[in-house]
Amino acid sequence: MVKSVLITGASRGIGFEFAVQYAAADWQVHACCRRPGDTHFDHGIDVHVLDVADQASIDSLASSLDGKAIDLLINNAGIFGSPHQDVGETDDEQWELVMRTNVIAPFRVTEAFRSHLARARQATVVMISSLAGSIADNHSGGLHLYRTSKTALNMVAANLAHDLAGDGIKVLALHPGWVRTDMGGESALLSARESVADMRRAIASAPMEMSGRFLDRNGQPLPW
Repeated sequence: MVKSVLITGASRGIGFEFAVQYAAADWQVHACCRRPGDTHFDHGIDVHVLDVADQASIDSLASSLDGKAIDLLINNAGIFGSPHQDVGETDDEQWELVMRTNVIAPFRVTEAFRSHLARARQATVVMISSLAGSIADNHSGGLHLYRTSKTALNMVAANLAHDLAGDGIKVLALHPGWVRTDMGGESALLSARESVADMRRAIASAPMEMSGRFLDRNGQPLPW
């Protein structure tokens, strides 16, 4: 049976690469983005309009895919936020936007697609997190908006791992590494292709016992 994956934030970068690689592996790919017309997807990829910060948009997509099984949900959509994130220069509205996009949205998307995931049996939810969200690894400070959102996302993953265990749904928080994307910049160490290839192997090999864990792109545990 053909497996299916739903990817948020699939218009570019890591999300786009996930769509390309899973399609090449003969998965049914649901690539979701706010403006599908801005991106060229290969034939065979199902493209959907989705604004993860809009509950109506989430509900509409979930309804349109009602009755379909989703084997893998990748909550990739996220933002960095304002460049002004140090003490004395943060903006409340920007902080709220980052939290809505990076924390609340992945929770709401997962919630909306819970029945689709349960239908697949032994499905997986992946939260694309960041080492910047690790409290134990924070040796520099700064980046208050982005760091706090990824720390909170890790808790969402850990919490959902308990909540969805009864449905046989595994939840992982993955750090993709420093990747050459619009967010990571040109100086980053990894290409999106390399990062996604590693994460796909980690997703496929992680046992149910790892549900709720914070892992690097190779599936190794990271400090909370």
